[in-house]
Amino acid sequence: MRVGYLQFDPVFGRREENLERLGRIARERARGVNLLVLPELAPTGYLFLSREEALSYGELFPGGPTERFLERLARELGASIVIGFAERSGERLFNSCALMRPDGSSSVYRKAHLFLDEKDWFDQGDTPFEPVRAEGTDIGLLICFDWYFPEVARVLAIGGAKILAHPSNLVLPHCPEAMRTRCLENRVFAVTANRTGSENRGGRSFSFIGQSQVVGPDGKVLARAPSNGVDVGIVEIDPADAERKDPTGRNDWMKDRRTDLFGKLLDR
Repeated sequence: MRVGYLQFDPVFGRREENLERLGRIARERARGVNLLVLPELAPTGYLFLSREEALSYGELFPGGPTERFLERLARELGASIVIGFAERSGERLFNSCALMRPDGSSSVYRKAHLFLDEKDWFDQGDTPFEPVRAEGTDIGLLICFDWYFPEVARVLAIGGAKILAHPSNLVLPHCPEAMRTRCLENRVFAVTANRTGSENRGGRSFSFIGQSQVVGPDGKVLARAPSNGVDVGIVEIDPADAERKDPTGRNDWMKDRRTDLFGKLLDR
């Protein structure tokens, strides 16, 4: 199975232009991929000035321009594609990602852990951490700041996820290395697709760190992008490697968990 990321720098508010550019890059550089992950909020950019502005960029899924773009691209590449976007549902707005399969079927995850001013723009996600089926394997969806909460990757792995698909707009420096730990402690693959560049609006500024990557179940970085510029990284993996939960010959990642002592994890 060939998996990878597409890293780029969207222009704020230029949805049609950003999607057209993503499609062009994917057609030129991601032929033969089976699972391609694109950044968080890739169609619109990130730095909204208000909830009202964010709502104006929200779109239906299904039924919106990002869905139509994904359906065409997934069919053309014969691949499953994951992208982050602003999803509108009535007066609610979610920082979501969608996985589109080549047959036109799709799955949506709504970001659970909102970062900084996202709490002003979006509603908290209401989708469970349950893997979805694509490309003959189980894929866990999470978005950017979800990485900071180790329970997310753990619950997805317990549910059977072999690959974590992780659209991101990372500004903190820790995530690339932390995702190596998430993979190691859960014995899964992860594809993090970040954006690059910066946005300056309303007196605020965000700079994004790039460094998109693919990581293996042993924590090894299989591909990593630079901090700047467009990059597509694709590697060949065997998802069955994520089924091997015994790193020492005497320890089983699943059976050795002391769930009898984990009660406080569920405390509110």
